[in-house]
Amino acid sequence: MKVIDKIHRAEEEQRPYWSFEYFPPKTTAGVQNLFERMERMYNLGPEFVDITWNAGGTSSDLTSELVATAQSVYGLETCMHLTCTNMPKEKIDAALKAAKACGNQNILALRGDPPRGQEQWASCDNGFAYASDLVAYIRQQYGDYFSIGVAGYPEGHLDSTDREEDFKWLKFKVDQGADFIVTQLFYDTGLFLDWVKECRTRGITVPIIPGIMPIQSFGGFNRMTSLCKTFVPDHIKNALEPIKEDDQAVKDFGVKLAVEMCKEIQAGGINGFHFYTLNLEKSTRLILEGLGFVAPREKARPLPWNPSLSKKREKENVRPIFWKNRIQSYVSRTEAWDEFPNGRWGDSRSPAFGELDGYGTSLKVTPKDALALWGHPSSTRDVASLFAKYCHGEIRSIPWSDESSLYPETEAIRGQLARLNERGYLTINSQPAVNGARSDDKVHGWGPKNGYVYQKAYLEFFISPENLNELVNRIEEEPQITYYAVNKRGDLRTNSQNDGPNAVTWGVFVGKEIVQPTVVEVVSFVAWKDEAFELWSEWSKIYEPSSVSAKVINSIRDEWYLVNIVHNDFQDQDGLFRVLDSIKTVDNVVSAPTANRQREGALC
Repeated sequence: MKVIDKIHRAEEEQRPYWSFEYFPPKTTAGVQNLFERMERMYNLGPEFVDITWNAGGTSSDLTSELVATAQSVYGLETCMHLTCTNMPKEKIDAALKAAKACGNQNILALRGDPPRGQEQWASCDNGFAYASDLVAYIRQQYGDYFSIGVAGYPEGHLDSTDREEDFKWLKFKVDQGADFIVTQLFYDTGLFLDWVKECRTRGITVPIIPGIMPIQSFGGFNRMTSLCKTFVPDHIKNALEPIKEDDQAVKDFGVKLAVEMCKEIQAGGINGFHFYTLNLEKSTRLILEGLGFVAPREKARPLPWNPSLSKKREKENVRPIFWKNRIQSYVSRTEAWDEFPNGRWGDSRSPAFGELDGYGTSLKVTPKDALALWGHPSSTRDVASLFAKYCHGEIRSIPWSDESSLYPETEAIRGQLARLNERGYLTINSQPAVNGARSDDKVHGWGPKNGYVYQKAYLEFFISPENLNELVNRIEEEPQITYYAVNKRGDLRTNSQNDGPNAVTWGVFVGKEIVQPTVVEVVSFVAWKDEAFELWSEWSKIYEPSSVSAKVINSIRDEWYLVNIVHNDFQDQDGLFRVLDSIKTVDNVVSAPTANRQREGALC
């Protein structure tokens, strides 16, 4: 069924309606668990779901698989994203053909972000320059078979400096055949409602669905709003500031804020909502419950078990008794297990594993800004010095961290990190050992209050092959240390005896099972490896290929190893650094400390 028909039916019945967005996970296990999550979230009653499309169709096969499975197996009405970025007509044709073949009748037609490494957007050969071109082409090729949605920008498109031009192009997309509009995320409902009124005065009459992105974490919220240049009202900033270190409090506020926004939008006469789920479940469910959009349990559960709303199973009224005591246990155990994705090493089995913002690998800054930040390094010593400058607050970011400041817990190990950088390690991630800090601790705390949190000492860095050999020889004498090391080619070295996850952060809370939000495992490490080394490539692209800077950066990318180390005795606060300090290393990376101060640290 077409999305526009479902929207029209909901509006005729004068009832609220909602939809969910997902992105393709990075791992096979993540895909399988996303299918299960999508089916479970269909019990929340969305009119449709949509699946994102990476630039150039880099995940096109997986997107098509997700769309086909969501519809044919789980009965979810699905809308497939399709972008113009790096998509010549032959790729567009193949994507549309695959969509129709699986029974999908819904496309969200987008221009897309600039191609990787480019500051300005440009169409590819035999491609489309604007979303309006894509809309017109779909209509030309398929008539009214597809229901077509397009994007709307209440705060104006990032590439536009003229508000009137924005409205002109949006109207043109509709005139070319778009059936509905889904907006970019926003947090000022008054601004959105005023924009809708202006759309209507300009003859844009199709349904406009506001895009709602629940705040899942403080860091993720800052990254996304910075990336999209989203206006954040002061009352939201002021509410987040005192709770930004409390993950659960931030998530609770995100739910409360989204409920308030949706109610204000409803009061403005709009009943449809599109939730950017980031492949997570709990916040979206709580928002819908807060809005009263979910039927009471006694009405939603006419059977002893929770019936599916999947079109394929809507008449199901029998279930084998084998699952009587297991299905609810399974749902309960898996529903919220990845709801605190605040570490680099989220469990790869999670459907949210990967970049939570769904935007892929990039420097998060323009080439112009990157040159201003990082200059023109001419040696590995210069590269290492940039890491130190970031720690000193002299530059606001480097490729492996787009945060403007270090995490507070870094202060506890800043001196140790300084010594390691001086001896040839390019550190990009770390955490100190923690033995039972209160969950409301200002530095180490996370999760619900009245709990206790624990951490194993962890360190991640790039290192030369020569220094890696010395490191491995020393680690062989330490039974408490496990490590993985991999180069760009994928040559893996490890002393780990199993491929399962090693929990490096966990929490003990009142009335809950042990929560393990951060783990190290080989499949996650190999998946992250590609992104970690790709960032060297992204960095080098801001220079001329023949330049000294590009050659230095590419030599590190091609020859060095990415290493992670875990000291598994979390009660030994200094154990990891004591071992690393005892290792002989070749001093071939950074220069000697200056007379004025010791060169300190790297990223955390």
